[in-house]
Amino acid sequence: MNIHFIAIGGSAMHNLALALYHKNYTVTGSDDVIFEPSKSRLAEKGLLPESFGWFPAKIHSKLDAVIIGMHAKPDNPELLKAQELGLKLFSYPEFLYEQSKHKTRVVIGGSHGKTTITSMILHVFNYHNRAVDYMVGAQLDGFDRMVHLTEDSDFIVLEGDEYLSSPIDRRPKFHLYQPNIALLSGIAWDHINVFPTFENYVEQFRIFVDSIVKGGSITYNIEDSEVKKVVEASENTIRKFPYQTPDYTVKDGQTFLITPEGAMPIEVFGKHNLSNLAGAKWICQNMGVDEDDFYEAIATFKGASKRLEKIAEASTSVAFKDFAHSPSKVAATTTAVKDQYPNRKLIACLELHTYSSFNPEFLKEYKGALNAADVPVVFYLPESVAIKKLAAVSPEQISEAFERDDLQIHTNASEFKNYIFEQDYSNSVLLLMSSGNYGGLDLQEVKSLINK
Repeated sequence: MNIHFIAIGGSAMHNLALALYHKNYTVTGSDDVIFEPSKSRLAEKGLLPESFGWFPAKIHSKLDAVIIGMHAKPDNPELLKAQELGLKLFSYPEFLYEQSKHKTRVVIGGSHGKTTITSMILHVFNYHNRAVDYMVGAQLDGFDRMVHLTEDSDFIVLEGDEYLSSPIDRRPKFHLYQPNIALLSGIAWDHINVFPTFENYVEQFRIFVDSIVKGGSITYNIEDSEVKKVVEASENTIRKFPYQTPDYTVKDGQTFLITPEGAMPIEVFGKHNLSNLAGAKWICQNMGVDEDDFYEAIATFKGASKRLEKIAEASTSVAFKDFAHSPSKVAATTTAVKDQYPNRKLIACLELHTYSSFNPEFLKEYKGALNAADVPVVFYLPESVAIKKLAAVSPEQISEAFERDDLQIHTNASEFKNYIFEQDYSNSVLLLMSSGNYGGLDLQEVKSLINK
C-alpha cells in the first residue's frame, strides 16, 4: 500500500504513519510545521518531509489512499489535488476502521478516563504477552508507539475521541468505529467550540451507543447520571453491563484495592482512577482475561503519560503533573490527590489554556473544581485569549467562576514562576494541571524544589 499523509506531524497522525511503516507500507507526508517528538520520530524512520509546506506534486494517481489530519484546512492544495484525481480520501478514524473492519473492535469512549482505561487494558495484555492492535492517546511504558496495526490480531482497542474527524468530515471520531465491545466512562460538557450546548454534546454519545454493532455490548459507568440515562434509553439490541467504583482503602499515602483475595496495593489512586480500573476489568474479561490475571497485571500499572504523573518526591513533599483542564477532570484530580494525602497541604495550580476555558458561559462550569485544594491557584495568559480571538477574561470573572475567595490568580508567566518557587513545600503536595506548558515553566527546576 502506498499512503500519503496530509498533516503528518500531529500526535495521532505521526503515530499512525509509524504504525503503517512498521506494516511495510510505503508512507509519505507533508506538513507546514512539525514539533518534537514527532519530528525526531519521523526522521528516525526516514518519514520526515524534506521541506515543510504543501506540495501538490506529491499527490499522484499511484497513491492507494490519502489520510487527512485535522491540522489541514479544507482548501489545502494537496487535498484539492487528491480530490481532483479522485483518490481515496480517509480521515484518521475512517482509516483505522478500514484497517480493523475484520477484527473485534473495542472502543473506549467518555469525556474523561478514556485514555487511562485504554492504557490499563493495554497494560494487562502486554503484561501477559497477549498481542492486540491498538490506538491510544498517550505514550505508554513498554510500548514504542501510540498506534499498532497488524494483520494477525483478533482484537483492536481504540480510544474513542468525540472530537471531529477531519476538516472535511465534521463527525466525531468515535462515530466511525462501529464497536463490537464498547465502554462509556463519563459525560461532562467539553469542546464547546464544536458542541455549543450541553444537549448537543450529549447527543454525540447517544449516536455512539447506537453505533455499536447489533449483538455487541456496552460497559458503562452507572455512577454517572448522564451515562446511565444515555445507555439505558438506547433501544440498540446490545448487552449492557454497568460498573461502579470498587471498594478501596488509603493508608499512609498508599491505595489498596479490595479484591476477593484481600487488599491489594496498587500504583494509581483516586476515586476516578478506581472507577476507571473497574471499567477496564469488565472490558478485559469480555476479551477473555480472567479476573485473577487482571488483578495480577493491574497491580503494576503506573498510569498513562501526563495523567496524574508523579514528577518528584521527597520525604515530606511530592509533586504531580496532570493533563486535566476540563472542569470535571480538574475536580476529580484535585480530590484524588487530597484523598491520597489528607494530612498534607495541597497546592493545586490550574492553567486555563483551552478555547472552552476562556468562554464566559463555560467558565461557570469550573464552580467548585478546586474545592479540595488548600491553596487554589489559577494561571492564564491574556495573550492566549487574544490569540483565540475571544473577549478578554478578567481575574474577577475567574474568581467568581471558581467561587473561592482565596483563589490565587496569575496572568504573567514570570510572576507565576516566582510564586511557585517562593512556596514552602514541607509536608505539602504540588499539583500542576494543564494541557499547556504553564507559560514555559521548567519542570526540571520544579523537581529541584521538591528534592531540596
